Amino acid sequence: MTAPVRLALLVAAVVSSYALGRAAPHQHSREAAAVRSARAQQNTALAARDFDRAASFWTEDVVIRSGLGLIIQGRANYRSAFVADTTTVFRREPDRVDVSDNERWPLAFESGTWTGHAAADGRPLVRGRYAAQWIKRDGHWLIRAEVFVALGCADSGCKRPLSVQ
Repeated sequence: MTAPVRLALLVAAVVSSYALGRAAPHQHSREAAAVRSARAQQNTALAARDFDRAASFWTEDVVIRSGLGLIIQGRANYRSAFVADTTTVFRREPDRVDVSDNERWPLAFESGTWTGHAAADGRPLVRGRYAAQWIKRDGHWLIRAEVFVALGCADSGCKRPLSVQ
């Protein structure tokens, strides 16, 4: 590699890192880390089937579109859906969290992958992608809305009915 090419690559790397740093200031990265932490805590609660703890991460008026299309509105109804599904343990893995740069909008957007595993033996049953809207209230990040899309399945997960036509 020639010296001019190395210099051009170095300049491009420095400019890119500067631009990324300006787009995601320390405050935003700290808030994004708080959202990721809240998601990890909720995943732990779901795995332990502690649905009261899992529900504490949702706003009272949370709205969900499930992976196969069912609409669920409200914290109590969402909690009940988890209680009713005794065969599956769900997990969300964020790959991106963006926090609003407007201090008057305490909002964050999360996207990633989700999986549903058999509660009995951990076999994968269903998987897909999701997006979530978070809002910060009284110093805590809460999920206001989630949309899940099922993209793959195995075994009994493939027999689940589509909720929308």
